[in-house]
Amino acid sequence: MADTNFDVIVVGGGPGGYVAAIRAAQLGLKAAVVERAHLGGICLNWGCIPTKALLRSSEIYHTLQNLDQYGLSAKDISFDLDKVVKRSRGVAKQLSGGIGHLLKKNKVTVFDGHGKLNGGAAGARRLLVEKDGKKVADLVGKHIILATGARARTLPGMEPDGKTIWTYREAMVPDAMPKSLLVIGSGAIGIEFASFYRDMGAEVTVVEVLDRVLPVEDEEISAFAHKAFTKQGMKLITAAKVASVKASAKGAAVTVEARRKVAGDRGRQSDPGCRHRRQCRGYRP
Repeated sequence: MADTNFDVIVVGGGPGGYVAAIRAAQLGLKAAVVERAHLGGICLNWGCIPTKALLRSSEIYHTLQNLDQYGLSAKDISFDLDKVVKRSRGVAKQLSGGIGHLLKKNKVTVFDGHGKLNGGAAGARRLLVEKDGKKVADLVGKHIILATGARARTLPGMEPDGKTIWTYREAMVPDAMPKSLLVIGSGAIGIEFASFYRDMGAEVTVVEVLDRVLPVEDEEISAFAHKAFTKQGMKLITAAKVASVKASAKGAAVTVEARRKVAGDRGRQSDPGCRHRRQCRGYRP
């Protein structure tokens, strides 16, 4: 039976959690990690890494579609979506396994399950670990670090159903390529998905509530990116918001309202005279 007493217990095996546990072990502390899903967290398993793998596939496909620019030619260019997704998941799985190897190498004990604080006196805090409703272990730690990460935000009236309205998870493993896609938000994650699906042939519209895409970047970068995305074939709607989404078996009817500042008003006002309705397969909240 694995030891259940530790100097440091980290709840969450993401980039913050597993690094903290490894460093604690390197400093001579007895450390453990509790992770209910996959080591590496959202970034490695459902975010940055697998998304880049998808983008690499779409980049190659886009290049093949434009071989004449390089003086080359090819016929019957196509893609197998299942294999594209499988490669992306394989990359994430391989790296997640690498995290497990690092933890083992540094003598960090890993518990597979959901951690729940279970009381205890100061200096001897307890943590219950469960998996599928069954007890895995009852741990005791002098210090407990909560590194539980984040989850997809649910927008009121636009709750994801996994079919028409997506979160990043459904967008990462589509069972079919949508004909059209509406992406809500033009931050790094939204634009990555928009770029992938556009290069793979979907009609993509991006709606951003602020005045420019990639709003956290410098204005010059946003302006340059706006031109590049438009050239890529995306439709970008800035200074606008999604007012409603009505999902159906055929897609979703989306109402987008432009937002403009009205003279004499303190804030932005919706402009009922400027609306955009579009049929789409899903969106990225």
